[in-house]
Amino acid sequence: MLRYAAIDIGSNAVRLLIADVTQHESRNSFKKNTLVRVPLRLGDDAFLDQNLSDKKIDDLVKTMVAFRNLMDVYHVSEYLACATSAMREAKNGKLVIAKVKELANIDIEIIEGQREASIIYSNHIEENLDIKKSYLYIDVGGGSTELSIFVNRQPIASRSFNLGTIRILDNQDKEETWNEMKEWIKQHTKELKQTVGIGTGGNINKLFRMSGEKDDMPLSFLKLKNMYNELNAYSLKERISVLKLNPDRADVIIPACEIYLTVMKWAGIKQIFVPKVGMVDGIINLLIEENL
Repeated sequence: MLRYAAIDIGSNAVRLLIADVTQHESRNSFKKNTLVRVPLRLGDDAFLDQNLSDKKIDDLVKTMVAFRNLMDVYHVSEYLACATSAMREAKNGKLVIAKVKELANIDIEIIEGQREASIIYSNHIEENLDIKKSYLYIDVGGGSTELSIFVNRQPIASRSFNLGTIRILDNQDKEETWNEMKEWIKQHTKELKQTVGIGTGGNINKLFRMSGEKDDMPLSFLKLKNMYNELNAYSLKERISVLKLNPDRADVIIPACEIYLTVMKWAGIKQIFVPKVGMVDGIINLLIEENL
């Protein structure tokens, strides 16, 4: 049994996915074995101070040591660890990477937004798309939002914007970035007909589960808007106690909704599909493509 591991060091949470890889003549596939998520919130330091504090670094190192131990116990043969928006902005990011290498023996790659987008669509969702429709792929993270446009199942444009849930919570989102995103969306979708959304990220997955929609069915703009209004009617404490949301999900789910709704509105999207994939799945697919 081949085992690969993906580590996603995001602005909100850090994830480890260990996957069992099966080799087929036609196409290799994987099954999720173990998924661990640790809400470190690196973005709080990175976006406010442009540095990671000693406490955050210590927590990250401990997490990486634990991940290394798990990978060893599971006999992982290949892994890839990617750090995104928060580590891109932390001035001491390279020092942190050196420390993780020394104490956890894990190599971390700080990836640019463009590579982040290409890893996310390594999930090959386009293979299941209706060739007659155009798709806007929306991935919302803690520090950035990646947008990719697919026409005839081919990516024709892709861009990363410094707008994310932690950034909005910390009031570090800039009006000019919102305007840039609006212009980009309008420019790249104005000629397209029947544009449909594809949403990835922890928040849209949670929203989809809360919506009660059947798997493989899309979430409508109207339903998402109603859910946003309902969630917003609750205080943070009530979202945790009444709606039973995890504390590290209860606050970011509101700005996540805002980003998805805004992007859908600007692109004229009435429906969004929510496949159960994310950055870690994309990393595993990338490892399979590179090694098998």
